[in-house]
Amino acid sequence: MGDGASRKYGFLQDLFFVVVTSCSMYYIAKSVLDRLPMGGDPEKEQHEQARIRAAANLRRLDRRRDDESGSEDDSGRDPNKARRTRKEELALDQYESQIAMEVVAPEDIPVGFDDIGGLEDIIEELKESVIYPLTMPHLYSHSSPLLAAPSGVLLYGPPGCGKTMLAKALAHESGACFINLHISTLTEKWYGDSNKLVRAVFSLARKLQPSIVFIDEIDAVLGQRRSGEHEASGMVKAEFMTLWDGLVSSNTQGLPARILVLGATNRIQDIDEAILRRMPKKFPVSLPSNSQRRRILKLILKDTKTDPENFDIEYLTRVMAGMSGSDIKEACRDAAMVPVREFIRAQREMGVAMAGVKADAVRGVRTEDFFGRKGGGQIIKDNHARHSGKSAKKQVEEQDDSGDEYEDIEDGEQVVEPMD
Repeated sequence: MGDGASRKYGFLQDLFFVVVTSCSMYYIAKSVLDRLPMGGDPEKEQHEQARIRAAANLRRLDRRRDDESGSEDDSGRDPNKARRTRKEELALDQYESQIAMEVVAPEDIPVGFDDIGGLEDIIEELKESVIYPLTMPHLYSHSSPLLAAPSGVLLYGPPGCGKTMLAKALAHESGACFINLHISTLTEKWYGDSNKLVRAVFSLARKLQPSIVFIDEIDAVLGQRRSGEHEASGMVKAEFMTLWDGLVSSNTQGLPARILVLGATNRIQDIDEAILRRMPKKFPVSLPSNSQRRRILKLILKDTKTDPENFDIEYLTRVMAGMSGSDIKEACRDAAMVPVREFIRAQREMGVAMAGVKADAVRGVRTEDFFGRKGGGQIIKDNHARHSGKSAKKQVEEQDDSGDEYEDIEDGEQVVEPMD
């Protein structure tokens, strides 16, 4: 009996030891593996950061809506708007959280239609065909279902003519959520994740509507499909077009989805035909005309000190023909640096400390400051040289004409005098 009890006790002791040892080894191995880069989700920290940043972006949208709801409550209009689901409380998956990091609140866009020089016809067309149907769908859908906002708008033209600025102003003026979609956002190393991100773009846009999905240089993302194209790229384009067609479906209230895909490009010929078909509104943003260049100059130089006696905006408007809005801005930036550069050099020659110098002592910008800069645009220099050459030639011709008349008179007088 004693031997049997001792053996039983020894067996239980060994069993307990084995169990404890196994559990200890399990937890030790699990702890070590979790600390290794290959343990668990390798992108867990990245996904968590994306979720936090997405929540912060959505919180800004809620703050703006709360301000609008407060003003509407004070004025006694539509107090039920505050009952809508807060965007911060929306349930987002990991792919939607990555896209939500690209969401920009309308008040964070410091560009409006008043900041754009020229393009009045395009701006008015965008207001009537995009902004009003996007922000007031009940008004347009009541009249006719054909008056809904278009599913896509394309801005195309030479570089630097204001396409991106026009897109920002459109988002700011419409008050819609602006999803600034980058190429890198849709590029993933895992096979199939890019398609899921494309699906997340449209699902998030539907949750945040009214919303604008902006794709700059859209020809690089949705270019022509070719036979030798990589399979992943073709799948992304197919997924994008399939989901894009789904935007025309109505919601539970019978209203069309208030989602707009806005693209900008300077290579419209490289965009796939199926993508162009889904963008019924196409606006050419060309080089500014004479009146538009004058308007751009006034906008850029409105807060810049100029020399009224030596500044000719009409001449600058003429010699800037062929320049884009971006080129004109850079020319104004370089010209504004000329008085500052001259003042600094003069103060250094006199040995004056720059710390005590007042900015009011700097002279204003002159017309000549636009032409003597190194590294500037060649167009304005060529135009200025051509205009200067014409003016000099005209002056020489006038002087020649006046000189010939004077010499003829002298010759006549000399001829007449001997006859007397």
